[in-house]
Amino acid sequence: MNTNNTWKRLLNYTRQYRAISIGAVICAILSVAASLIGPLLIGQAIDRMIGPDNVDFPEILRLLLILGAVYVTGSFFGWLLTYYTNKIAYRTVYDLRSDLFDKLDTLPLKFHDNHPQGDSISRFVNDMDAVSDGLLQGFSTLLTGIVTIAGAIGFMLYISPVMTVVVLLSAPVTYYVARFITTRSQKLFREQAKILGGLNGYVEEIVGGQKVVQAYHYEDRSFARFSERNNELYQTGVKSQFYGSLANPTTRLVNNITFSVIAMIGSVLVIGGHLSVGDLSSFLIYSNLFAKPFNEITGVITQLQSATASAQRIFKILDMVPEIPDAPDAHVLGVSKGTIIFDKVSFAYTPERPLIRNFSLEVKPGTRVAIVGQTGAGKTTLVNLLMRFYDVDSGSIRIDGTDINQITRDSLRQNFGMVLQDTWLFGGSIRDNIAYGKPEASDEEVIAAAKAASAHSFIKRLPEGYATKISGSGDNLSQGQKQLLTIARVMLADPPMLILDEATSSIDTLTEIRIQKAFLRMISGRTSFVIAHRLSTIRESDIILYMKDGDIVESGTHEGLLASGGHYAKLYNSQFAAV
Repeated sequence: MNTNNTWKRLLNYTRQYRAISIGAVICAILSVAASLIGPLLIGQAIDRMIGPDNVDFPEILRLLLILGAVYVTGSFFGWLLTYYTNKIAYRTVYDLRSDLFDKLDTLPLKFHDNHPQGDSISRFVNDMDAVSDGLLQGFSTLLTGIVTIAGAIGFMLYISPVMTVVVLLSAPVTYYVARFITTRSQKLFREQAKILGGLNGYVEEIVGGQKVVQAYHYEDRSFARFSERNNELYQTGVKSQFYGSLANPTTRLVNNITFSVIAMIGSVLVIGGHLSVGDLSSFLIYSNLFAKPFNEITGVITQLQSATASAQRIFKILDMVPEIPDAPDAHVLGVSKGTIIFDKVSFAYTPERPLIRNFSLEVKPGTRVAIVGQTGAGKTTLVNLLMRFYDVDSGSIRIDGTDINQITRDSLRQNFGMVLQDTWLFGGSIRDNIAYGKPEASDEEVIAAAKAASAHSFIKRLPEGYATKISGSGDNLSQGQKQLLTIARVMLADPPMLILDEATSSIDTLTEIRIQKAFLRMISGRTSFVIAHRLSTIRESDIILYMKDGDIVESGTHEGLLASGGHYAKLYNSQFAAV
């Protein structure tokens, strides 16, 4: 996306604020008109001062009073212009930020798996701020600049067409000098925004894993890597700012040369009696006013280039292909009976590395399915496919006889409750976190779910009980306590099918036993999938699947698999054999 297309898209966001934009244009015209009338009055006042004892003081006083009123009026409309441009800029960024947040919710899980969180956050914060600054500078400079240039040309032509031609000849020189510099500095601003996003991602990563960093004495190495990236940002930032800042002094040099030339020409015209001293003074002021917009644009060129680079990063996300939408004839899945069929399913995260090949499995209603195997065998991938976080490459998955591609994602996912190894909480109260999937739940229901998850006792010990506020990362809770809250969240939602992916990995053995009893009550009569490395949690499963390289190599009950002496038996014995 080039610069012109980027700004066209940004300006499209302002179309819904046409009334404010019209107000801004009117204010710009009136504000600039006042600034253009001023030099004419000043020239007339100068011409009233002919020499010693030959000064028309009454007329000068009258002109000064008019000049004061004009400038006060101009200042008022200048303030209104600033107010309107601020309103347009901030509302535009508000809409842009809303669209970006909405877009992130529509992107497939693959984007979030492969994209650093810190870089996404940088687009919301740093890039949006850069766009806001650029819009503020751009609107104000553009509106006042166009009116100023047009008005100054008109007044200069009225005073002296000859000198006006000289001034106009300098405009193309100023433009091409500025363009030469900006086209070469723009790529540096794009690189700067990219490096800043990467740096934010690294900082977010290190801050989030600070305990591990300190535990492994990684502080010096992490600081070294940070310094390397920070220095890279510094070097690119200095270069981009340096080259960007060349535009303003260069154009000012051209304008100063032009000013000197027209001053000499004007002096000759004054000596020849073709121009008054007042008119020359007015013309010189108008020539400065004519050059002012060019100087202002080049003065804020770094902000505009930074805004352009940041807007391109934002639009890059907005232009990404969203998650494949629900089929037009997709229907809403009611409360599922729990019959699930994997029919010759194949899937790969990357085409060159197939993970699941020709996978078939039939799960009857109420079946408790345990999935075990070595890391990378494809256990969690099955869950991702079942929930349509990813779509299968070939084959099909059917629930109650219907292909999940023909079911709306929302209704499909509402039929599953998930408890993952990685806990996720948000900033708010304990109660709000438990009721995340069922916000209309009563306090009694929330407490009942917490008791079922063995979380009630530790919650009551918190300073404000269920009203206790926690941070998004849950730093004031232990890992086990956070996992108990996520379990309570699923128990409150009470879905017809369950997915437990290492759900008790962060819980002590005694609590795990209580949780297992609660799970047994909850999954009674429901289809459930349990992924676990601790095999003690899956002994009572109706069927245990041992996966290897995306294929089921063994299946059966706990006792049957032990008796067969295969992969499952070896894995089980490795955990429980006497030492």
